[in-house]
Amino acid sequence: MPEPDRIVRLKTVLTRTGLSRSTIYRKITEGTFPAQIRISVNGAGWHESEINRWIADPVSWRPKHEFDEAR
Repeated sequence: MPEPDRIVRLKTVLTRTGLSRSTIYRKITEGTFPAQIRISVNGAGWHESEINRWIADPVSWRPKHEFDEAR
């Protein structure tokens, strides 16, 4: 049985990627980094699987829906 996809918060993303907060938000705007998802009124996070995909190949990372359409 596969593990569920965890939601990770900004602090974890900063540690795992080595990027600064401003760089992450700039890359989200550019479409070159996974976008956040809302988890509450004042909280947001990222799917861990998307962060792992970005870490594995940051240069050619694309949002999953674009990746699926290209196939």
